[in-house]
Amino acid sequence: MTAEGLETEKKYDVDAGTTVPDLAAIPGVGRAGEPREAQLEAVYFDTEDQVLAARRITLRRRAGGTDAGWHVKLPPGPATAEGPGPRQEIHAPLGQADVVPAKLLAHLHAYLRGSDPVPVARLNTRRITHALYGDDGVHLADLLDDTVEAELLRRAGQQQADQKLQWREWELELVHGKPELFTAAAEVLAAAGARPSAHESKLRRALGESLPETRAADAGAKQPGGGKPDKKRPASAVVSEYLDGQIDEMLANDARVRLEEPDAVHAMRSAARRMRSALGVYRKLYGGGAVGRLRDELKWLGRILGTPRDAEVMQDRLRTSLGKLPPGEGADEVKQRIERELGTRLDAGYRRTLEVLLTDRYFRLLDDLEDFRDHPPVRPSAAPARKAARKLVGKSAKRLRRAHKSALRVKNGPGERPDIGHRDATAHETALHQVRKDAKRLRHAAETMDPVFGRRAARLAKAAHKQQKILGDHHDGVVARIFLGKLAGGPDLPEPVAAAYGSLLKREEKSAAKAEAKYRKAHRKSRKLIRRGLA
Repeated sequence: MTAEGLETEKKYDVDAGTTVPDLAAIPGVGRAGEPREAQLEAVYFDTEDQVLAARRITLRRRAGGTDAGWHVKLPPGPATAEGPGPRQEIHAPLGQADVVPAKLLAHLHAYLRGSDPVPVARLNTRRITHALYGDDGVHLADLLDDTVEAELLRRAGQQQADQKLQWREWELELVHGKPELFTAAAEVLAAAGARPSAHESKLRRALGESLPETRAADAGAKQPGGGKPDKKRPASAVVSEYLDGQIDEMLANDARVRLEEPDAVHAMRSAARRMRSALGVYRKLYGGGAVGRLRDELKWLGRILGTPRDAEVMQDRLRTSLGKLPPGEGADEVKQRIERELGTRLDAGYRRTLEVLLTDRYFRLLDDLEDFRDHPPVRPSAAPARKAARKLVGKSAKRLRRAHKSALRVKNGPGERPDIGHRDATAHETALHQVRKDAKRLRHAAETMDPVFGRRAARLAKAAHKQQKILGDHHDGVVARIFLGKLAGGPDLPEPVAAAYGSLLKREEKSAAKAEAKYRKAHRKSRKLIRRGLA
C-alpha cells in the first residue's frame, strides 16, 4: 500500500552546540510540545551516474521514526515570498531492503530510463522533534533537530571506504500551518544561530563533490506565466519553452499512465500531439533532420497511446447512449456485447502501452526531446519571434481555411452548390477529420507563441480549439458508427437486438448532423479572426 502527500519545509544549518530557542516566541505559536527523540537509518538509492539527484528526486528506504518505509520525493514546486514550494512525497511499506516497491518505481521509470537504482549513501540520524501548536491547539509545524552521520556507499561504481560526514541541521516542516510561519519563525531561529541551509537535502549534502550538476530544466528556476508578452525573444527560445512545458506534462503523466489513473493516457497523448504540432509548424527554424525524427517518434507514441484512449472515449460515449435505450433483452445483450468488445480493446491497448513505456525506444525519445529542448539546432538565419511566428502561424491558418473549403466541395460537389446534394458521406467525413487536424495544428501553433503575442495568440488558439473540439465529437461519432455497424452486421441477429443497434446508429447519425451544424456556426464566427492569424 502506498500513500502520498505534500511536504513543505525549510532547512537550516546549525552548529553542534546550538541551543533550540523558545519556540513559543515565534509569532502565531502558542506553545511547543515535549521533545520526542528517534533514531533513523536511511539508505538512499540512485543510478551509478546519479540521474535522480540531477533531477532533485530522492529515493530512500528509512527505518525508525513514525514514517518508516520507502519514500520517493519529487522536485519541489515554485517557491513563494513566504517560503519554499511543496514537494510531493510518496510512501510505501519497508518490504525488502534491496527491492524498490513497484508503485514507487512507476514514478521513476521516466527518469531512470532502464537503469537500476543502487544504494549510494547511508544516513544515521538522531532526531529530536519539537511540535509547534497554535493558541487554538492546531498542530502548525514540527521543528526537527537532526544530528546526522552520512556514509557514501558508491562513487563512480566503486565502493568507498571511510567516506563519512557529520553535521547538525534543523528543519521547520509545516503540518497544518501556513507558509507565512516560515517568515514568522525566521527572526527567532536566526537569533539562536540558525542559518538558511546551503543544501536542499541531506543526500545532496552527503554527496558533496560527487553530486552531479543539476539539469537546467530541473533547477527550479522556471517562472510562472501570466506576465506581459516579450516581443524581443527569438522564436526558437519560445518554442523551446513550449516544448519544456509539454515534456514536463509527459513526464508527470508517465507515472499516472503506469498506475492507470483516470485521464492519464489522454493527458500524455495530448502532450505528445502538442509537441508534434509545434515542431511541424516551426520546423523551418531548425536545421538537420532532428525535427523530422522527433515528429515520427511522437507520432508512433501517439498511436500507441491512442488505442486505449480511443476505447475509453467510445466506452464513455456508448454507455451514455445505452442508458437511453428502452429496457429489454435486446438492450441488455447489446450492452454486454459492447462492454465486452471495448473492454477487450481497452485492456489490450493498456497492456501494449505499458510494455512500450519500458522500451529503449521510448526512453530514447525522452532523451532526444530533452536534448532538442536544451540544444536546439537553430538555423543562424532564423527570424525574430514575431516575424517568424506571423508567417508560420499564417501558413497554418491558411491550411485550415483550405481544409474547410475542401470539405465543403466534397459535401456539395463542384462549384459549392448546395442544391446538388450529398455526394459521398465517407469522403466528407474524411475531409472534416482533416479540418479537425488542421484546427488542432493552428491551435498548438498559436499556443506556442502566447509569450510573444499574449491575448491575440490566446484568442486565435481558443477559436481553433473550439472547431477542433466540435469536429472531435463528430469524428468520435463516425468511429462509433463504424464500430456499431460491424456489431450490427452479424448473422441472424434477433429482432430486439437488431432494433437496439439500429437505435444507437440513428442516435449517432443525429449527433453527427448536430456537430456539423455547430462546426459551421463556429467557423462563421471565427472566420475573420483565423484569416488575420497573428497579423
